[in-house]
Amino acid sequence: MHSEYYGLHAQPFQMTPDARMYFPSTVHQRAHAHLTYGLAQREGFVVVTGEVGAGKTTLIERICGELDPASFVVARIATTLVSGDDVLRMVADAFGADPEGHKSSVLRGITYALRNTMRRHLLIVDEAQGLPFEALEELRMLSNVTQPGQPPLQTILIGQPQLRRMLVSPELNQLRQRVLASYHLVGLTRDETHDYVKHRLNAVGWAGRPAWDDAALDTVYLHTDGIPRRINRLCARVMLSGALEEAERLTADMVEMTALELDGDLGGQCQAPQGAQPGADLQNSPPAPSPEMASPPTASRPTASRPTASPPTITSHMATSQTTGPDPFEMLTHRAAQQRVAPQLPPQPGWIVNFLGARRNQS
Repeated sequence: MHSEYYGLHAQPFQMTPDARMYFPSTVHQRAHAHLTYGLAQREGFVVVTGEVGAGKTTLIERICGELDPASFVVARIATTLVSGDDVLRMVADAFGADPEGHKSSVLRGITYALRNTMRRHLLIVDEAQGLPFEALEELRMLSNVTQPGQPPLQTILIGQPQLRRMLVSPELNQLRQRVLASYHLVGLTRDETHDYVKHRLNAVGWAGRPAWDDAALDTVYLHTDGIPRRINRLCARVMLSGALEEAERLTADMVEMTALELDGDLGGQCQAPQGAQPGADLQNSPPAPSPEMASPPTASRPTASRPTASPPTITSHMATSQTTGPDPFEMLTHRAAQQRVAPQLPPQPGWIVNFLGARRNQS
C-alpha cells in the first residue's frame, strides 16, 4: 500500500533476507573479509554469529552469490534441535547422497559424494546454536574426510550469540581448534542507520518522497540499536502510517509513535539487548576473565525524552568489551591465535571475485 502511494516499485523494507539489498556497513565488510579469508583456506570451519536480525543470512547470501557454481557445491541446512544422526542425514540429503539406512551407510554415501567430484563442497549450517554437542561433533568428524591434495569439505556455522558460548565447552575443544575464521555481527552505527534506510529506499526507486527528517532517522536508530531487521520492521510501519496520513515528510514524532504502537502490538519492545562490541574477532581478542559472561546485561529501551546518542565507536577487533567482558571463546582461542597471524585483508567485496577468478584460471 505505502509503496504504491509513494511511487516505489517494490517494498523497501521487507523482512525476507535479500542479497540484492546488501548494505556494506563497517561490520558487514569486515565479516565479508573474514569469510573470504576462511574460504581461501579451503578447510576447517568458519563461524559467523550475531543477534537476531543482524544480517547474517543476507551476508551469507551475498557470499554464495559470488561463488562460481563450476567450482563449488553449496549445501545449506537449517537446524532445530536435531540429533547427531539426524544432522548426518540432513547433510547427506543436501549433497545428494542417500539419507536412509544405517549410520555407516549414510557416512559412506556422504564420503562418496564428497570425493566423487573435483568441485569443493561448502556446507552452511544455519541456526547452529540449536545443535546439540553430539551433532556438532559429527560435523567435525566429517571434516576428517580427505582426498589427495586437499580436503573436499568446508563448513560455515551461522548462529546467534549462544553458539559462541557453546564453542567454549571442553567437549568441543577439537572443533574449536579447526575454526579458521570467525566474526560476530552487531548493529549499525547511527550514521550507517541513516545510510541504510536511504540505501533500501534508493533500491526501489525512491525519488525523495517521502522525505525523512534526520531526527526521524536518529529516532529509528535509538529504537532499533541499528539492527537491520528491526530497522526494516519499524520503517515499514512508519511509511504505512505516513501513507495513511498522506504525509510527505516523516518526522521523529511519527517514528516515536509508531515504535510505541509496535511495542503494544505483541507486548514486546523495539529494542533488544545490545550485542558485543563491533569486530569481536574470535581468534584475536585478548583474554580477560569475566564472571558476567554467561549473563550479559540487558540494555533498556530508549524513550522519546532520551537525548540523541552519539554514534557508537567502531572499535578494533582487538578490543575487549567493557560492558559485558570478553567472549569466552576468544579467551580460549587467544593463545592459538598468537601463533597464527591472519594476513591483512582488503575489506572490499570484489576481493573474493579476484580470488575465485584466479582459482578458475588455475583449473
